[in-house]
Amino acid sequence: MAEPLIPLAKEAGLPICWAQEEGVLDDEAQEDGAQASPGIGMEREDRLALIVAIARAVIAHEEELTRLDQAIGDGDHGVNMRRGFEAVLHEADALAELGTAAALEAIGHLLVNRIGGAAGPLYGTLALSMARQGANAQTLHDWILAFGQAIEDVKRRGKSEGGQKTLLDVFVPVHAVLVEKGAEAFVQLARIAEEAAEATRPMRALRGRAAFLGDRSVGHVDPGARSASLILGVVGRVLCGES
Repeated sequence: MAEPLIPLAKEAGLPICWAQEEGVLDDEAQEDGAQASPGIGMEREDRLALIVAIARAVIAHEEELTRLDQAIGDGDHGVNMRRGFEAVLHEADALAELGTAAALEAIGHLLVNRIGGAAGPLYGTLALSMARQGANAQTLHDWILAFGQAIEDVKRRGKSEGGQKTLLDVFVPVHAVLVEKGAEAFVQLARIAEEAAEATRPMRALRGRAAFLGDRSVGHVDPGARSASLILGVVGRVLCGES
């Protein structure tokens, strides 16, 4: 891109694609002294850029994800993720025409149908749940809540929790930072996600095929955590105007 698609607003520290409208707080929040969350608006071109960037990043890291999964899994995470996001990339123009929630729903169905393995249902659940929870989202705060609720659905689907060496070990800490810092977190999102994925290296896997390895799973980054860090890292970079 010749210039940042979604640069940070200099004074507010917010991506300018998000309309900085005054948010609405309930009485309890106002009494607590909370600040209103900015209203959100995303144009078709912004959605297209985000969808394409995520898909290309996952596809470009197929070999890395494969190597990670060969160490502690079935060895197919890279291939499966590439297949799923090639389908997303192929439909990117049509997806961008939809509203954000509708696009997430369509992406969720694509991922469930195309990725396969354990990752397909988990990533599909995340997208489908965010679409459902975010159907009436008006503010950044609404979308952060939707992300948190979607993470809970992923936990239920995978019968897992954070700390068990899965993609949740990226989703959970990233969500915690978003809750704490709101829009300010996006400039740190890629670093936070990458560090969270790396933090799975000393963990002993308790879910998935890697769990059968016991202590031999220690010393390897979880492939699902790594793919999650790639996706969230791109979200942070694109929303902050990086190419």
